[in-house]
Formats: sequence, structure tokens, C-alpha cells
Amino acid sequence: MLFADRADAGQRLAEALRPLAASDPVVLGLPRGGVPVAYRVARELGAALDVIVVRKLGVPHHPELGFGAIGEGGVRVISEDIVRRGRVSEADVAAVEHAEEAELLRRARAFRGKRPRIPLAGRTVIVVDDGIATGATALAACEVARAQGAARVVLAVPVAPPEAAERLGGQVDELVCLSTPHGFSAVGEWYRDFGQTPDEEVVSLLARAAAPASTRPTVEVAVEAGGVVLPGALTEPGDAGALVVFAHGSGSSRHSPRNRAVAEALNRAGLGTLLFDLLTPDEEADRANVFDIVTLAGRLVDATAWVQRRTPVPVGVFGASTGAAAALRAAATVGTERGAGIGAVVSRGGRPDLARDCLGDVRAPTLLIVGGDDTRVLELNRQAQAQLHCESRLDVVAGATHLFEEPGALDEVAGLAREWFTGHLAARSA
Repeated sequence: MLFADRADAGQRLAEALRPLAASDPVVLGLPRGGVPVAYRVARELGAALDVIVVRKLGVPHHPELGFGAIGEGGVRVISEDIVRRGRVSEADVAAVEHAEEAELLRRARAFRGKRPRIPLAGRTVIVVDDGIATGATALAACEVARAQGAARVVLAVPVAPPEAAERLGGQVDELVCLSTPHGFSAVGEWYRDFGQTPDEEVVSLLARAAAPASTRPTVEVAVEAGGVVLPGALTEPGDAGALVVFAHGSGSSRHSPRNRAVAEALNRAGLGTLLFDLLTPDEEADRANVFDIVTLAGRLVDATAWVQRRTPVPVGVFGASTGAAAALRAAATVGTERGAGIGAVVSRGGRPDLARDCLGDVRAPTLLIVGGDDTRVLELNRQAQAQLHCESRLDVVAGATHLFEEPGALDEVAGLAREWFTGHLAARSA
């Protein structure tokens, strides 16, 4: 099993953990790489998310051999057998603990800020990492969670070597591991994208999870568009009285972690969202379909009409990559009268140049967001904006590349989109 990235791994892991949702679990991510996986698990299960910070206590002069671990709240787990066999004195134990406790507290403050640690007493706890090599840290985290009062501890990882999975499975209440490949050498080989997770991303994900969530449920829907039925995820509008349809040319809108992060920000602002796949899985396999802007735009027009029949409110479109071109062509095709058509467009790292023949017909207010280091796409957006005759703005996120993976970049995108849609759609719904 190969995972696209940590968000994809978390999505798949959440499906396997779905039966635990009813137990109101707490999901704990191991920093740093385990937190993006845990974030997706917590979101899908509707569970609370926290970080679990543990520090291994290493035998002096042989630090890779751990004689125990410590966690927040003064929790300490000590292996008396290793202490005895390693001839670790009481003074050594105290010295190592003192040094590691300072680092533990520093990391906990850095990741969580002023938010309190979520109490685990009596709860089902799901400890999540992005994979296991030896499992020493993950097991220490499970032991710390148990010492903090967890009633049941589940260790959940996307991938682990068979021998580690077998060993750990006997030391926790439940092990959920999606893949145990033979010939395992490193966790990263089972991911297409296994880039480092910076501290800033951990902080951002934990803050996003702690923010007040939309109380409106997200439901799975079937969108009829272009003669096919396409799966989608719909969150009804809240106080803003408007809805945003997401368009992504790769057909991955429902599961795109970036689109979903933006959608969550819009939901918290009272906007409804529809994330749906513009292409079927078979169509997506042919790369040429990703650039068939006419077909994509036609389906987007149909989807807009479908959602307005169901929820008659002003609708905007958030387009990424080739989906942005589809959004602009769709906006040029339909009117923008009250209650009909597309009332506003936001493009994230989009290719508006692929809709150049109809840019002059777009009447919906359009915001183009581009990363400052995405130089080629930035120039294409500047040229496209010059052809727009509607209200438009080009915002550049400094230091960001095409996928806005840099710390804080996607949050800035979400803030800009929220401001644009609430300003241009919510006012029309009043």
C-alpha cells in the first residue's frame, strides 16, 4: 500500500478506525509527522485532537537504549529491568529525567501554546503516528497515555514492518495498521510525498482542530453533472447564507487536504461548501481530461444549478489549478443575478490562462491568489487579470510555492478566500 502523503494516510486510517467514533475518543498525534495523520483521523471521526509529547530516557553512554519515558503531568514510565541490567544509578536516572523534562515542557508549550492538555482519564485514546520503524517512541507514548488515565489505548499507524506490528500488538489494547509490508526498510518509502513536517505545521493543525467547529453536518451527496453522477460532500450554509463550490481539475476535490482545510475555514465563517469530484476515477486516469476545461466547466455549471435547486442561495466557486480555469469559464457561461449563477470566484494557484478566450465575459468578482515563489504561474495570473473586465484582485502570498505548503501559507489563502466570499456573497443574500 502506497500513500500519497500524510493527509491521504490519515484519511485511509480514519476509515479503519470508524467503529471507534461512537466511543468519543481522543486522538493524540506524535510530533512531528504523526500530527498531520492524526488531524485527518480526528476530523473524520469528529474527535478531539491533541499532541502527545514524550521523551525517551536513555541509558548514559548508551542513549539509544531507553530505560523509560516521561510525559506531561509528571508521568514517568521506568523499566526497572533495564535500569538494573544497565547499571543505571539513581543519580543517573534523576539527571537524565531532569534534562529531558526541560525539553518536554519546551516542546509542549511550543506545539500547544496556552491551550490546556486534553484530560485522558477514562477515555478511549487513539495514538497516531505516520508509521513505525522500531516502535519504541510509539509504545512509550501509549504507556504515557495509559499512565495519564486512559481507559483504552489504541495505536494506529498507516504502515509498520511485520515483526514490529506483531510485537506492539501484544502491548496495547488494539493495534490498527493498514499495511505490514515485507522488505520494510523505512517509513518514507511507503509515501509518495514524505517531506518533513515543520513545527509550524504542527502548531497550525492543532490550532485549527481546537477552533470552534461548524455545527452543521457534512453529508455525502451524488451530484448530477454532464451526464454522470459524481460523489460530493455538502455542508449546508450557516449564518452567511451563501455556499461555495470547490473545483479541482485533478478530480480530487473531496479528498484534497488543502481544499478541505479551506472549506473548514469557510464553514466556520457560516458559509456552506460543496466539494465534489469533477472527473470519475476512470476519466482521471487519462491526464488529458484534467486539461479539458470545456468539459470541466460544463460539469461545474451543472453542479452549481444542482446545488441551487437544493439550496437556493448565492453561490461562489473556489478553483485550484485547472479547476480555476473551469471556474472562470463557468462564470462566463452563467449569469450572476441574485439567486442564480456564480456570484464570486477565488482561484488558488490557478491556471486562468487556460480560459483566456472567455476571460472578458466573466462578470463575477474574481480573486486570484498565487504563491510569491510560484513565478511562472504568477506571471500567467498577471496576464489573465489584465483580460478580466470584472472586479478583480491579485493577491500574492509571500514565500509560498505552488501548493502553499509553507507554514501559514494555506491559512492565509483560507483567510483571503473567506473575506472575498463573505464580502461578495453574504451581502447578496441579505
